[in-house]
Amino acid sequence: MNTVIAVPSLRRTTAHAAVLARRNLMSSIRRPDVLLLSTIQPIVFMLMFLYVFGGAIEFALPGAANGDYVNWLVPGILAQFAVFGASATAFGLNDDRTSGVLDRFRSLPMARSAVLAGRTTADLMRAAVILLLQLAVGILLGFRWQNGVLGLIAGVGLALAFCYACTWITATLGMVVRSTEAIQAAVYMVVFPLTLVSSVFLPTQTMPGWLQAFAEHQPITAIADALRGLMLGAGALPPGQTVAGQAMVALAWIGGITAICVPLAVRAYRRAAT
Repeated sequence: MNTVIAVPSLRRTTAHAAVLARRNLMSSIRRPDVLLLSTIQPIVFMLMFLYVFGGAIEFALPGAANGDYVNWLVPGILAQFAVFGASATAFGLNDDRTSGVLDRFRSLPMARSAVLAGRTTADLMRAAVILLLQLAVGILLGFRWQNGVLGLIAGVGLALAFCYACTWITATLGMVVRSTEAIQAAVYMVVFPLTLVSSVFLPTQTMPGWLQAFAEHQPITAIADALRGLMLGAGALPPGQTVAGQAMVALAWIGGITAICVPLAVRAYRRAAT
């Protein structure tokens, strides 16, 4: 006797993902301590670099940033948060697995991809609120966008798109790595070096040649530079770069990460079920 496996339609899969996204959002609301700490961390980074290191770093900035370090820093912090904010996906999936929730989901007639899509969508919505709060704090500290409201909106959208792509990286991590401690170590071991060796906090031109080559060709630098171009204009970009060109580079990174990591995450989820 042949067994027919029902494949959920796109409409059903979307509906399942929406239900799970709502469930994950409600879970975040019921844990205000985690939400508060994840909101404070990037703001602390912003304050620390602006007021502790800003005076020493400002002389290295290109004149295009108008000599104002806060204008350089805020787009970089938004790019940094896009990566850090995505780590919530790994922790959330790990919690669901260790508590047995994922096993219950697998017993239900729903698309397996909906579990991951619901988690990543909820984390994106949560990240959007925190990112907008960071931007508001940056404005209070003196950040002034110089490329119009549309440029500011485009920059926020790009940062959120990068965050969503990164959630699929951490979704794969959350399904492969078993313990919360190991996930935390893996996230910080990768994210901190990539963030520091980028244009988030200072221009890559100030780095040694061998390190500069790496810093200029990694995704966080591409996103940070694209955000500066969209929010501040072409004058904030390194010589030879254009806003459109840098935005295309950033979108290529986002598209590549998403295309590679979505199937990897779904495959890891299916393998965890066996």
